[in-house]
Amino acid sequence: MAAHLTQCPFCREAVPQVQLTRRSGPSGRQQMRRGLLYMLLAAVIYYFAAGYAAPLWLPIQILPVAVNYLLPLLFLAGLGLTLYGLYLRFKS
Repeated sequence: MAAHLTQCPFCREAVPQVQLTRRSGPSGRQQMRRGLLYMLLAAVIYYFAAGYAAPLWLPIQILPVAVNYLLPLLFLAGLGLTLYGLYLRFKS
């Protein structure tokens, strides 16, 4: 059925008008929240994996490559996502 018709062409029943809302683009708030969550995740994993939590130790050994390179990379990625979210919020 065509969008401009107000009645069904076969039974002549009235078709209600439907207003569709325009979906907004990527929300800056959502990107900021995700970036902050990544930063918190990297900080918590780094805290336990690097041995700063003396009485609480992990039963598995974390590779030094992950502690020295991957966790700071995850933290910086979260920081970048947070800054991108700020950019999106100020742009809109």
